[in-house]
Amino acid sequence: MKQLLIGNKAVAEGLYDGGLDVVSSYPGTPSTEITEFLSEKNDIHSEWAPNEKVALEVAYGASLAGKRSACAMKHVGLNVAADPLFTLSYTGVRGGLVICVADDPAMHSSQNEQDSRHYAIAAKVPMLEPADSEEAYLYAKKAFELSEQFDTPVILRMCTRIAHSQSIVDTGIRVDETPKIYVKEPQKYIMMPGNAIKRHPVVEARTAALAEYAESCEFNELELDSTEIGIITSGASYYYVKEALGDSVSILKIGMPNPLPKNLITNFAKRVKKLYVIEELDPIIETFVRNLGIDCVGKELFSPLGEYSQQTIKKAFGIETEAGATAECEIPNRPPMMCAGCPHRGVFYALAKNKITVHGDIGCYTLGAVPPLSALDSTLCMGASISGLHGFNLALGEEAEKKSVAVIGDSTFMHSGMTGLVNIAYNATNSTVIILDNSITGMTGHQQNPTTGYNIKGDPAAKVDLEALCKALGINRVRVVDPYDLKATETAIKEELAVAEPSVIISRRPCVLLKSVTHKPALVVDADKCRSCKKCMGLGCPAISFKNNKAKIYPTLCVGCGVCEQLCPFGAITE
Repeated sequence: MKQLLIGNKAVAEGLYDGGLDVVSSYPGTPSTEITEFLSEKNDIHSEWAPNEKVALEVAYGASLAGKRSACAMKHVGLNVAADPLFTLSYTGVRGGLVICVADDPAMHSSQNEQDSRHYAIAAKVPMLEPADSEEAYLYAKKAFELSEQFDTPVILRMCTRIAHSQSIVDTGIRVDETPKIYVKEPQKYIMMPGNAIKRHPVVEARTAALAEYAESCEFNELELDSTEIGIITSGASYYYVKEALGDSVSILKIGMPNPLPKNLITNFAKRVKKLYVIEELDPIIETFVRNLGIDCVGKELFSPLGEYSQQTIKKAFGIETEAGATAECEIPNRPPMMCAGCPHRGVFYALAKNKITVHGDIGCYTLGAVPPLSALDSTLCMGASISGLHGFNLALGEEAEKKSVAVIGDSTFMHSGMTGLVNIAYNATNSTVIILDNSITGMTGHQQNPTTGYNIKGDPAAKVDLEALCKALGINRVRVVDPYDLKATETAIKEELAVAEPSVIISRRPCVLLKSVTHKPALVVDADKCRSCKKCMGLGCPAISFKNNKAKIYPTLCVGCGVCEQLCPFGAITE
């Protein structure tokens, strides 16, 4: 059946039709929808795991039991899952195991621009890279066969452009795959040194077999149209090349970037006078080609930064491009910001007001870094706020302990914040951690997590008690505040920073975009009372603006949270 699908939906359909039984993931843009679409299939098990490491280990367990399994994550999530990945390469699989990884060239929603192909090479596992939704479906489905044929996990590399763009997909029917029977094999699956050292030669032999397979596999395609120029490319770059240069060049499209086909590349290079390598992001293919002793043009012409486009390719080849339409006036920047009524705003206002050093984390609350709040001092990776705060306070002592906090979301705390909090309790810095509990995983589009009380399908599930958990981790001082109450929030922060022991403040208020949240009527500004002090503008709330030198609240945006009302010294903002 032909359907118009985004790449992530195509991957989900390909995994399902490939015989998938178990999928476990942690949400991360641009990979999130893969698992969300799979959760609609009622004859397989789908779940949100606390983090990517757990997700891959769940998939491994299902594979060990003989079922076909998968997990999905964004590129930085693969960092978290790297520990099981590298040893999975040694154990191999029983049921097919596919790891879907979505890279983010241009960093649309990420803190770095790493290239996941490095992981496939370092872990010595095969990787497939589709160029459109049709290939995403076919590659995902085929990946299970490849996994079982070569006894290895298989990485499917997506990117933002492929994950979220649409193209026609001709879907098929679900494979009726008989699960493999579980048989105890300690030499294969117990990776103690005596067994692991015997598995390494198996990995090397498998890599050689995969390299031979790559020479003629269906994932690498030749298009011989010119003897003048040849281009080796992959993924989204393939279509940029096709749309920019058409049939005027010969193309070797790499759909299996690891291992790369030595002979196929060498023979292709002999057919053309000049060879180019066009790939996002790092020069993986280019380095391989150069190591074969083949001269090529690559990153000296094509940047290792960001996404390419048709215009990028045309410009590199000296082809004039049509000028696009331009605006008659300068368009102002539209930076991302926290929503009107966001519960995190009150916390960040209190922190900025009191000039607190704030160690941030990964989530929509990272937007506390932007003006006018400008409340954050650092953001590194999931969970680093808490561990980083501990190190910061160790280095500077009491001077820092009284003026520094960590902020972390409820989902991120479950992902990788707990161990950092244990470290604070165990190694005893007087550190204050603020858990921003908005009752959902907000940044990636409202996925459930272990603190919400619901699973991926919205069914009731075990709910982690954050207060009890923090106390169990060794924190004696745990208190809950409503961030809409500015005075209480500020008081809690000051009091916890003043005490000589670790503490946790849980800022609890549901995300304003949740369907279950009831909004109050919009607030209004009494223009006669407004003195144009602009104190309300310091919140950075998109519902508030200044017009005719007076504050103005847009009723279509305001949710009546009342935070600005508490700030106005003249009582100009009212219900």
